[in-house]
Amino acid sequence: MSPDLHYDYTTVGHVTADVLDDGSRRPGGTAFYSALQASRLGLRTLVLTRGAEGEVEELLAPFAGELELRVLPAARTTTLRTFDSLAQPAAGQPRRQQLRAWAGPIAGELAFDTTILHLAPVARETPASWRGPVGFVGLTAQGLARDWSGPAGEIVARAPGPRATRTATRCDAIVLSEHERASCEELLAVGIAGGAVVAVTAGAQPNTIIIPDGAELELEVPPVEHLADDLGAGDVFAAAFFIALADGRLPAEAADFANAAAAVRMAAPGAEAIGRREKIELRLSHAGQR
Repeated sequence: MSPDLHYDYTTVGHVTADVLDDGSRRPGGTAFYSALQASRLGLRTLVLTRGAEGEVEELLAPFAGELELRVLPAARTTTLRTFDSLAQPAAGQPRRQQLRAWAGPIAGELAFDTTILHLAPVARETPASWRGPVGFVGLTAQGLARDWSGPAGEIVARAPGPRATRTATRCDAIVLSEHERASCEELLAVGIAGGAVVAVTAGAQPNTIIIPDGAELELEVPPVEHLADDLGAGDVFAAAFFIALADGRLPAEAADFANAAAAVRMAAPGAEAIGRREKIELRLSHAGQR
């Protein structure tokens, strides 16, 4: 695969078919939610994923005018059963999910021409190497810090392997949740040593921002008064955080912007609630943030 167009934001990871409590299906995965946030911030955005022919396109059809899509063919699309999809999990805890199908690794000769490259794994599928002009690399580590070997295919925490850990040396920023922090200790150490800024989220609890000299900042998260749905909120945070850092905002300012983006997402149900820049900046100003 060779780059033929320049993009502002490229996500690499599985777009998933999420099966909710009522049996309905909707698109999911960090690659989707983060890309949609980037697009709504005005960036030309590409999603590189792997899945069954036609199925991913059908899942993303409502957003076809906002995202460009490349699908590497697979026998199946990664499918997740999400339990208690309308309930908010405890701070720092993962949502209970079950892996029903996996599309396989995203591999091969990958090349990108993009300002921001976002590695967005769901289940250890993203590449460790690539080529081409990339200005900023962000990693959401949750899909490297878990596998699906629990009872009935549920999530089990597991440290990323050496290959994934080496990827952190190329990262400018890493986002993960408090629940994954312990299993990603080595990956974080490698990333920080290489100059990455790290954001550790914990739901409504304060964010922890780790800057490359190892100092940690604790930042309050403004409350969401009427939480409708938090699926994908962490992915929205990550995209907004990476974009703000790439735009030159300081880490604390970038986290404030990302929290505002996540709050806009959670105030209404579904991916349609993901906000545009004006709405996020308005939320930021009302929260009295930086």
